[in-house]
Amino acid sequence: MSAVTNKVENFKGESDYLRGTIGQELHSGENHFGEASKQLLKFHGLYQQDDRDQRDGARRPEKEYSFMIRSKIPGGRLTAEQYLVHDELAGRYGNGTLRITTREDFQLHGVLKGELKQTLAAMNETLITTLGACGDLVRNVMCCPVPPGEPLRAELYACARRISDHLRPHTRAYHEIWLDGEKVSSGETGEEPIYGQNYLPRKFKIAIAYPGDNCVDVYTQDVGLVPVVQGGALQGYNLLVGGGLGMTHNKPETFPRLADALAFVLPAEVVPAVEAVVTIHRDHGDRGNRKHARLKYLVHDWGIERFRAEVERRLGYRLSPVVPTPPFELELHLGWHEQGDGCVYLGLSVENGRIQDTGNSGLKTGLREIIRAFRPGIALTPNQDILLTGLDPADREPIEAILRRYAIPTPGQLANVQLYSMACPALPTCGLALAESERALPAIIDELEAELAQLGLQDERLTVRMTGCPNGCARPYVADLAFVGRSADKYVIYVGGRRDGTRLNRPYQDLVPRDELVATIRPLLVHFSQARQPGESFGDFCHRVDVVV
Repeated sequence: MSAVTNKVENFKGESDYLRGTIGQELHSGENHFGEASKQLLKFHGLYQQDDRDQRDGARRPEKEYSFMIRSKIPGGRLTAEQYLVHDELAGRYGNGTLRITTREDFQLHGVLKGELKQTLAAMNETLITTLGACGDLVRNVMCCPVPPGEPLRAELYACARRISDHLRPHTRAYHEIWLDGEKVSSGETGEEPIYGQNYLPRKFKIAIAYPGDNCVDVYTQDVGLVPVVQGGALQGYNLLVGGGLGMTHNKPETFPRLADALAFVLPAEVVPAVEAVVTIHRDHGDRGNRKHARLKYLVHDWGIERFRAEVERRLGYRLSPVVPTPPFELELHLGWHEQGDGCVYLGLSVENGRIQDTGNSGLKTGLREIIRAFRPGIALTPNQDILLTGLDPADREPIEAILRRYAIPTPGQLANVQLYSMACPALPTCGLALAESERALPAIIDELEAELAQLGLQDERLTVRMTGCPNGCARPYVADLAFVGRSADKYVIYVGGRRDGTRLNRPYQDLVPRDELVATIRPLLVHFSQARQPGESFGDFCHRVDVVV
């Protein structure tokens, strides 16, 4: 392990297992926390933010602080009651919107410091926690969101829960600070048997794919699990390690990376194998340079053979070679579907994951009415959409009537380019944002939709992702087309990824103003429409013709 030199490592090591001075500062009368507590709060599922719109142009700005709260929801599944609590809290304490993340979580935005404790307590009353949703530990464990109506899906979801439970933080700090010491689960201790006093060098992401469906972007994860199925029965998993998409402009030592295949593991071996990978990151990850601290850099620096040998040393046995699996596709799981147990589910597209009422649609109110009336299960998807699950087929007509009443579009009413698009929140609250993303993408998608229709490409399943900085929160570097914030209102355009998440894209043009993004990409779309091979996707075309900056 490298020498501890950065301040976040010091904050963690001196925090007494994430306590620090959060409890004292919570009642200080200030509208924000100090720097050490700001970093520790992330482990509790909170980001301290300020409205950058309010300080732009002010000579001596007084920052208007608020907090983003992120729930930790393994597999993205929650009950109707848990959804309704989030919905109610968003209106009572937040900015009135709910946001679905690309990790199948919920985020509340705009919560004030004096209302944090009430908000977290209300969530915990429905057995929803925010502990471990952020910070330098294993974050929300993802899996395909389709409800477990058949045995394989039930097994995969159960695996996600086992991994999440095994790797959860054990500190009592969360309950002491936010819940007055009340336990919400058994087995809490004052120390960390897996993470240790300093936790991990950086965040750690895990996802489980479904055979033939890579909606979770499994190759972009620190650890990915790809099920191996024979005759409908789960045999085990191919274990992938070392994926991650964050980078920094003009620093070539930082880069996005897809995971390497490490081994095949039996179902009973999954948790010990994943723990071994996590503890290798704990012990050997870079604790001096946070920009070089992700597991992907350790795998890159060591090589997969040395990494495999260390996993085997910790497990005490040799790992089996990976097993061939079917090719992937990206399934959005939208529209009406049978779920395998006599029930049906409905997938609804949520633009950039933001559940809100707008002038055109009453999405938030309409969803609330449906969930109150029909009490479906809820599943949040890796593509920022929502599934209403466990519905009686007879409920379809009355639910569709509610959708029409609130002008909530069904997937068939939306263009493919919108269905396959994603954006990070970026401005005005993200402190890392260099440019707009969520607020800018809808207009760009409208413009791109018109261009595609004019070229006869309206049926293309084109993945378009936009981020306000290069950290990769909307997984832009595997998309067919991506716009990554470079500086104020300027972006790098990336092309050539694959919809199935198995290839990184490459830069096409740099420092492109926002209002010129679609015009800049149009000649390439024209070339694609004229010279593509039969069935070739836009990303595959750009990769084949070797598009470069």
